[in-house]
Amino acid sequence: MLDNPRSPRVRAVAKLAKRSARAETGLFLLEGPQAVAEALMFRPELVVELYATPTALERYQDIAQTAVEAGVDVEFVTEHVLEAMADTVTPQGFVSVCRQFPTSIKDIFADGPKLVAVLEEVRDPGNAGTIIRAADSAGADAVILSGRTVDLYNPKVVRSTTGSLFHVPVAVGADLADVIGRAHAAGLEVLAADIKGEDLLTARQEGLLARPTAWVFGNEAHGLDDDRLELVDRVVTVPIYGRAESMNLATAASVCLYESAFAQRSVSHPTT
Repeated sequence: MLDNPRSPRVRAVAKLAKRSARAETGLFLLEGPQAVAEALMFRPELVVELYATPTALERYQDIAQTAVEAGVDVEFVTEHVLEAMADTVTPQGFVSVCRQFPTSIKDIFADGPKLVAVLEEVRDPGNAGTIIRAADSAGADAVILSGRTVDLYNPKVVRSTTGSLFHVPVAVGADLADVIGRAHAAGLEVLAADIKGEDLLTARQEGLLARPTAWVFGNEAHGLDDDRLELVDRVVTVPIYGRAESMNLATAASVCLYESAFAQRSVSHPTT
């Protein structure tokens, strides 16, 4: 059992909370039973190291069994060691080191996607992770991070995806103009969600949302620049019917993705 919070091995794991360490090693930090379980179930080959307290492993025996079946060794650590490794103040008994695994943009559009989420200059890790989770929930085929969007493997982004990171392909480091060009070539309509746009309801009534679509979501503070908006096919906004001053980016993105998912499925499975 690892019991020294200051050991070189523990320090090496803890350093993965920093972008420089992640870039140098090609690894990232994964915390908590839910995320670890998803990694072991869907992408066990990415799990390099897995640490757990005896109490946590006893409580989550299904994770222990999944690790055995995946051929992943679990190393016991003390609570103090786990706290030293983790990015969170109160880790939930599990910490894993995983290999980064971004998907290429070429591969995303080669597969004939029908619904793609593009994050342009999204800086808040919670928003980025939540949009990835929403895209997964809505059945999107992929997510693309473009411009200076927050690092996909930032611990807060990873936590916010709650395991969806291992379900949906994600590309990073993309140029928005290139992404839009590839989307058009693949036959996708490119829609931007921005306060300057027309009512989302109008787009739905016109049948626009039933088409294969790439949604572009911009920065939390200033949205999408005008030169970016000129690249897309239509600009729409999620209307606010109540008295809220604004809508959280991740919430608006969830609405847009689900509106497309509903529209696309109603075409595929029309009611009789």
